[in-house]
Amino acid sequence: MSAPVPASPPATPPPAGPVHGTWEPAPAARWEDAFLAGNGRHGALVYGDPVDDRVIVTHHTLVRPHHAPGDTDPPRLADRLPALQDALLSGDTTATETFTDGRPLRWIQPFHPAFLTRVLDEAPDGGRAVRREADFTTGVVTATAGTRTSRVLVSRADDVLVQYVTEPGPRVHVELDHRLDGAPPGLTAGRGITTAHGETVLTLRAGYPGSTLGYTGVTLVLTDTGRTTLTDRGIRVEGAGGLLLLTRVHRHDGPHDPAGDTAALRALAGEDGPAAAYARLLARHAVPHGAAYRRVALDLAADPAERALSGSELLARPAGPALLERLFAAGRHHLLSSAGLHPPRLCGLWTGDWDTAWSGGFTTDANLALQTASAVAADLPEVTEALRALIRGQRADWRDNARAVFGTRGVVAPAHTDGESGHTYHFDREYPLHLWTAAADWLLLPLLEADEADGRRDPWLTGMLLELADFYEDFLTRTGPDGHLAVVPSYSPENRPRGGSWGAVNATMDLAAARHALTAAADRAPAGRAARLRALADRLPPYRVNADGALAEWAWPGLGDRYDHRHLSHLYPVWPLDEITPYDTPEAARAAARALALRGHENDSAHGHLHQGLIAARLGDAARTGDALRRVLGGDFFHVSLMSAHYPKRDVYNADAAHALPGLLVEALVRSTPGRLVLLPAPPPGLCARGRITGVRTRFGTRLDLAWAPGEYRAVLRPARDADVELCAPEGRRRLALRAGREHVLVSP
Repeated sequence: MSAPVPASPPATPPPAGPVHGTWEPAPAARWEDAFLAGNGRHGALVYGDPVDDRVIVTHHTLVRPHHAPGDTDPPRLADRLPALQDALLSGDTTATETFTDGRPLRWIQPFHPAFLTRVLDEAPDGGRAVRREADFTTGVVTATAGTRTSRVLVSRADDVLVQYVTEPGPRVHVELDHRLDGAPPGLTAGRGITTAHGETVLTLRAGYPGSTLGYTGVTLVLTDTGRTTLTDRGIRVEGAGGLLLLTRVHRHDGPHDPAGDTAALRALAGEDGPAAAYARLLARHAVPHGAAYRRVALDLAADPAERALSGSELLARPAGPALLERLFAAGRHHLLSSAGLHPPRLCGLWTGDWDTAWSGGFTTDANLALQTASAVAADLPEVTEALRALIRGQRADWRDNARAVFGTRGVVAPAHTDGESGHTYHFDREYPLHLWTAAADWLLLPLLEADEADGRRDPWLTGMLLELADFYEDFLTRTGPDGHLAVVPSYSPENRPRGGSWGAVNATMDLAAARHALTAAADRAPAGRAARLRALADRLPPYRVNADGALAEWAWPGLGDRYDHRHLSHLYPVWPLDEITPYDTPEAARAAARALALRGHENDSAHGHLHQGLIAARLGDAARTGDALRRVLGGDFFHVSLMSAHYPKRDVYNADAAHALPGLLVEALVRSTPGRLVLLPAPPPGLCARGRITGVRTRFGTRLDLAWAPGEYRAVLRPARDADVELCAPEGRRRLALRAGREHVLVSP
């Protein structure tokens, strides 16, 4: 019998530093509480139950087809656009309500789980204490009960889901089970089972109702000792000391031969037994995963006794530094684990239900940007590269959107996508998302910031920016009564103005995105075109300040603000852009702060709270940053898995809060632009009184470690290139000259 990998002790001394993981003293009772693993392609939800050891397998490509031919084409409305523009500019506030092709609302294809791998103990030994743990530094989820230990990882190196079970029990049943919540009645499933000499191949083929599309899962099961027999749904293994399960899933059109998958899994397993194979696969995976996870860390000097608590115990206490440390670590781990083939979906990379909220897609009018807010500063290029991959795969569809809806060159990104189609087809009268033109600028912005941090100009990104400028050159042809260009039609997600309909003129976000897109493209264009693009940007109207002294959501006469709304689209010039800042545009910053103060919380969605917090941090408002953070921490938004929910009381599994929270904390502690470094702009009072953050990446090519306590700080800067920036610190502002390779230490006076 192969020697089992030693199990972690059931109890450990209080940790001296932040805990890079979490634990629970019981299995998950709901899939929402299952611990998470992933490599950006495959995902795993691990229940950690020694009696019925279930792992839900997911994959970014698993979306259920449900459209007829033509349903996902963008609406061909370009020939009607001039008449719509005339109507809106002449005062017809309801003109956009009939600017459709008559189709009903089409949801994107819904994301869904694949199946369960199950290792069922047929003779369970009751009374054993259970402890399940997630180690964020390795991405391994472990469940221990007596001498039985199950370890699950999803390899970033080999793209395989790995489960290694030691001392599984005298008699266990192993199977793949597609019977998950919400599975459609017409889903077809076929099984294949072959076994010989301690090796079994389990195959599950699923076909979508009414479609030639389907998916196939293959699991290679290796045993070290014992006897394996076939059952009607899988295999029975008796007397094994260790089991190794290697799983992959593929979505495909038409028949799929799993022989290639089986051969690949056998090559990964090798011939030296389950224990050696697991150790080898773990070592290969832990290097890229651990290196990425460890680049940035947060220490808030929490009480060691609180750090030792389980996640559920921390969540049940009033918010404090230990909980923030744990959620920062979990959010960073989950964001990394869900980014690869695609960036994170609304649910990350995980779901246990076929009826996934909002189809489990990518929503680009706030949610995806919030989830990826920390990607550059918190040094996760894996996330920006996943975003780049999504955009690369949809560039042609974005061109179709521009031509079909607006009759222009260039690109227009959709507000919703399932990862397959980039066409704009999810819209209706109340949500005329086909009119929104700012999505491409928002999606490209993290890639632009990554270029700034790296000190490079990626040719592909330059091409995208210039193509986006093509759109604006063709689209911005109409003027308002003040002589400025008008963005018409225009839409402010997902709000409507007082005195107007959902589609309108000159939404502040659309103005800001157009101005930014044109100037960003001008920075990379040949001199002649650069001048034309800047001149076009200069013709856009200024933002409007309303009678309340607030930055208005629409810069057009007669359109009033509706303050009680979860979205803060009109504050796009503050976050994520750097156009309005307390340092460069103090009057506009005061108007933005007033707009933020007037904004309500509508339905208490987590993304609304954290969006408010990110804007407050940019404006240097520590109290409001802390209020936004406390609303999330105190609203019962987090499952035991430390994945979040969309609404309070853990209603609707959703990754917005989990993934955005690290971004908010980084913004509150360190902020950078290509020409500025801001230290401690908005540390939330009572939550971040002292601590240390390491590895922060700036947009001027420097990595930074910052330690702080009341009235003092110490920052260590390690520049990779020369930079001359403005330092904004609690004591004031001054110039800072940095030289490549020369460490620079800043200490509070």
